[in-house]
Amino acid sequence: MNSFYLSILALFIYMSVLFVISVLIKKNSIADIGYGIGFVVVATIGLYQNMGLNYQTIMTALVFLWGFRLALRIGLRNYKKPEDFRYAQWRKTWKYFYLRSYFQVFLFQGIIIYIISAPILLSDLYPKTANKFIFGIGLLIWVGGYLFEVIGDYQLDEFLKLPKKPSKYMTSGLWSLTRHPNYFGEATMWFGLFIISLAISKFGIYAAVSPILITFLLTKVSGIPMVEKRWEKDKLWQKYKKSTPAFFPRIRIK
Repeated sequence: MNSFYLSILALFIYMSVLFVISVLIKKNSIADIGYGIGFVVVATIGLYQNMGLNYQTIMTALVFLWGFRLALRIGLRNYKKPEDFRYAQWRKTWKYFYLRSYFQVFLFQGIIIYIISAPILLSDLYPKTANKFIFGIGLLIWVGGYLFEVIGDYQLDEFLKLPKKPSKYMTSGLWSLTRHPNYFGEATMWFGLFIISLAISKFGIYAAVSPILITFLLTKVSGIPMVEKRWEKDKLWQKYKKSTPAFFPRIRIK
C-alpha cells in the first residue's frame, strides 16, 4: 500500500481518535492542537516508505519541526482554558452536535490536511533526481516563513505577559507589518515546501494546490475572518486595520 492510501487510513484513524478524546473531555478545541500533528502523521508514513538520508527526509524533518512546535504552542496556550469561542458557539447552536463535529470538524480537517500535504505525498511517491538549486530556494523560503511565524508568536507572547500594555492590541514588531504574521508565515512555509517538491518530485507542479488552499483558508475562511469577527465593532481595532494589511506584510518607509 503506497503513501496515498496509507495516509488516508492513518488520518482517518487519527482524527477519529481525536474526536473520541474531544467527547470525553468535552472540548473540541483539541482539533486545533491535533492539526499540526496531522501533518506529522502524513510525513511519518512517507518517512517509513523512504528510509535513508535523502531530500525527502529533509522535507519530513521540516514538517516535524513545524507540526510539533505548533501543537505544543497551542496546547500550552489552551491548557486549562475553556473551549475556544468558535467551538463553544457551535456547541450551543448545532443540532446533532456530536455527529456534525465528527464529520464537519474532525474528518473534514483530516481531508484538508491530506490535500495540503500534497508536496509530501508527491515527493515520496514520485521522486526524481533533485535539482539542488531549486531545492535550496524552497528551503530558504520555508525557513523565512518559519522564522516569521516563530518570531511573530514570540512577540505576541511577550506582549500578553506585560502587566501594563502600551495598547489594547499588539501593533509593533512583525505585527506592525501584517495583522497576522503567524498566518503569513504558515502559508509561506507551505509555498516553500511546494518549491521543494518541484525540485525533488516528477509531479511537483501539482503540489501547487497546497499553498493555494492554505492561503485561501487562512485569508477567506477559518483564519482571518473568524479571528477578526470578534473585534469588528472595536474602534481601536478598526484604526489598526486601516493602517496594517491583514496578510501580506507591508514594509513601512519613513
